[in-house]
Amino acid sequence: MILFTDNIFLTDEQEGFRICRETRTKSSTHTMTALLCEAGYIDLYYHGGMLRVNPGELFVRIPDFNQPIGPYEMSPDFHFKQVTINAPIYEQLMYEHIRIEPNWYAKQEYLKEHPIYKLSAKSKDFFYTYFHLFMLQLQEAEVAYRVQILRNIARAAVMEMLHHMDQLTLGELSIPERVEINHSDYTFREFTRLLQQNPHEREVQWYAKQLGISPKYLSEICKVHSGKSASQWIADVTVTELKHYLRNTTMPIREVAKAMEFPNASFFCQYTKKHTGLTPNHLRKQKDN
Repeated sequence: MILFTDNIFLTDEQEGFRICRETRTKSSTHTMTALLCEAGYIDLYYHGGMLRVNPGELFVRIPDFNQPIGPYEMSPDFHFKQVTINAPIYEQLMYEHIRIEPNWYAKQEYLKEHPIYKLSAKSKDFFYTYFHLFMLQLQEAEVAYRVQILRNIARAAVMEMLHHMDQLTLGELSIPERVEINHSDYTFREFTRLLQQNPHEREVQWYAKQLGISPKYLSEICKVHSGKSASQWIADVTVTELKHYLRNTTMPIREVAKAMEFPNASFFCQYTKKHTGLTPNHLRKQKDN
């Protein structure tokens, strides 16, 4: 079985794994993949070395702009199920989570270093449930709200994974002092923390000043860690918030602008048009993304 849209790729066939890797991860490493090994094994080149995924283990790959998945070998009896979330949905989830997940960056780094998990029977049931939900949606003929439904399934699955990580790490990630990180890692983590706590500060200079570095250096650090500049991060988080207000409330435009601490409704409309290509009223009516 190989099912996909522009944003979701679902497969349980070896050929599907090859197709997904060659057509998607080469063109964009900004994807998230969850692969459950059911029988046999797969050896993957990952972060400079080979790792093996055995039966009952879940391999989770999050976006890493410097470390795509390399060569791999499968055993003849390898059976698996794989879900890959492509850039548009994953990015939306990522920008939402830095607002609600206090240890978002630490968990991202933890996942890079610990990409394989031995699942309990309950955790497997959750994985199969989400896989089945994706499958049902992708097998249906084109229906209204498909993008929103798939996004919400993905959101629930990611939140489930974060909860599972909490159980595995037993709170260790809540103590930053236990994690040895270099200056660049620390700076990017602090930037995302500041962005989480100050969502209405929209100037790179403000964040750079808080961190004691230049705006140019801050953007370079963001590029290395995420593939996006600091200004892109700020804009994407702002756009996520304004979309939420416009699509999930009936607040007048001027009230949305006030809630998001824009100087006035006119400036808010200009900002929205610049970063989305649509006016607030058109964005409010748009269904997708």
